[in-house]
Amino acid sequence: MAQFLTIHPDNPQDRLIKQAVETINKGGVVIYPTDSCYALGCRLGDKAAMERILAIRQMNLKHHFTLMCADLSELGTYAKVDNSQFRQLKAATPGSYTFILQATKEVPNRTLHPKRKTIGLRVPDNQIALALLKELGEPMLSCTLILPEDNEPLTDPYEIRDRLDYAVDLIIDGGWCGTEPTTVIDMTDGVELVRQGRGDVSLFGL
Repeated sequence: MAQFLTIHPDNPQDRLIKQAVETINKGGVVIYPTDSCYALGCRLGDKAAMERILAIRQMNLKHHFTLMCADLSELGTYAKVDNSQFRQLKAATPGSYTFILQATKEVPNRTLHPKRKTIGLRVPDNQIALALLKELGEPMLSCTLILPEDNEPLTDPYEIRDRLDYAVDLIIDGGWCGTEPTTVIDMTDGVELVRQGRGDVSLFGL
């Protein structure tokens, strides 16, 4: 049975954030709010937890995982970013964007797109998510919480608990955070819009 923590969306309680991160560090799979949808997350280097997320979503590794980052300082460690790209990223973060970038060797191969060796990265504009990431001290491997039988992401923490209570270790109730996914932008070769979502594409001249 999963832990269920209600965390204030604007002023996350330090004690509860530390409790959540302790669960993540012990190999837990967590459900947490972002600025677009609720997400599934685990430690970047935790293969077993990643496989549990794949099983919940019933997806294979051709689906991009996202590295949730606390700020842009982590991007250079995990993605190859030039000066021009960095300026564009700085203008758009934190925000509801996922950027597809070439990964560095710091990213485990099993989390990458198998052919392109790319990874999705983003800096969420959500106080709970940012507090978790800062306390964790590293990016969290994540994907949107949408179940195989559903057409839209789950948004109600109590429904999430009813459906996934025994599949995950922690559910964070951070209130409503919507169903519109992030805007996905591929920056591996220029700037290409992959999916129009919540983020404004005009920042990228699209």
